[in-house]
Amino acid sequence: MYFLRQGITFNVYHDEKGTERIFPFDPVPRVLTAAEWEHLEAGLIQRITALNLFLHDIYHDQHILNDGTIPRRYVEEAKNYRPEFLGMDVPKDIYIHICGSDLVRGGDGQFYVLEDNGRCPSGASYLLENRNALKRAFPSLFETSDVRPLDSYPRELLAMLRYISPAREGNPVCVLLTPGCHNSAYFEHCYLAREMGIPIVEGRDLVVMDQFVFMRTTKGLQRVDVIYRRIDDDFIDPVVFRKDSVLGVPGLMNAYRAGNVALANAVGTGVADDKVMYTFVPKMIEYYLGQEPILPNVETYLASEENDLTYILDHLPELVVKAANESGGYGMLMGPAASKKQIEEFRAKLIEDPRNYIAQPVVSLSQSPTWTGDEMSGRHVDLRPYIIYGEEVKIVPGGLTRVALTKGSLVVNSSQGGGSKDTWVLRG
Repeated sequence: MYFLRQGITFNVYHDEKGTERIFPFDPVPRVLTAAEWEHLEAGLIQRITALNLFLHDIYHDQHILNDGTIPRRYVEEAKNYRPEFLGMDVPKDIYIHICGSDLVRGGDGQFYVLEDNGRCPSGASYLLENRNALKRAFPSLFETSDVRPLDSYPRELLAMLRYISPAREGNPVCVLLTPGCHNSAYFEHCYLAREMGIPIVEGRDLVVMDQFVFMRTTKGLQRVDVIYRRIDDDFIDPVVFRKDSVLGVPGLMNAYRAGNVALANAVGTGVADDKVMYTFVPKMIEYYLGQEPILPNVETYLASEENDLTYILDHLPELVVKAANESGGYGMLMGPAASKKQIEEFRAKLIEDPRNYIAQPVVSLSQSPTWTGDEMSGRHVDLRPYIIYGEEVKIVPGGLTRVALTKGSLVVNSSQGGGSKDTWVLRG
């Protein structure tokens, strides 16, 4: 009832039964020790550092492409690569300001990175509200348990936005740009704007004049310095990207190029979200940092590589196949649970467009005790910590633990019937 009263919902696209759903919440927290969290934190800091160096490199000198460490075609063929911004500098040389990297613990007890979400990662509001709900329901738990708090996230998010602001006297004006109330994460947009104390705006609320961005207010136009945008590149400026977009701000890219407004995350970060590029993150860490990855990737096969494609086609019933730029559990084949028809459909897709697919073995996700309504039972979980890259890298201690509520299911996405639970990181 708490989630219902607070309006803590998400929207499901293409759902004929209705657009809004309550995010299922399991009251049994997932617990991580201080040592486990220290390991995860070090690995995530290492990873986002390398990803930002990679993005700066491919939009500037392209050393990692020129020397063949990463084949050039994989970057240039990426759906979200933006060659229009080659040579353009971004504030503080930071591209991914907010990242949600999905982690899983395998059967060997090791944490693996399943994917990186560096465009418009969602879910932080549910992380915070899960904690609030548990505090309200069981206040005594937090009086006796040495659990690290989460409530610094909005403050650290706002501090990062102010840090990347173009040089200007006084407090920079920051806004959150949303596509509107029909977006699947609209609750989160409103929640984070309110918690940070900044305006939430739609594209029609902003106007570009003389390469500066202004917000329409009841007192006239007010200049905007930083935009926390929750709109993908394709829709953010109809002058440069999709001409039919009514969600964005015409002329915004001109102001961005001129250095008069900062965007979080930067334009062009989507290339790092590409699941094909995910395969090369360990190489990025070695290349830019001279280090071994602290958090390994899941073993991955590239359908665009001939030998890998042959293996994938021969082992489809055993593998998980993912589209390179889909999220939310869409565009995915769970081989062991798929019908013969679904397997053959994906076989055709792989042959037709191999660049758009990767495949991975099924990871035996760890389970966490979960209340199923009438008993406690193990359910598969993953973890999405939220990383903020500003003056320094900050990670709230914990993350959004997503849980597959259906017995035996490995799909934890809320759009596919998954839920979430509070994540406790112990102090010592």
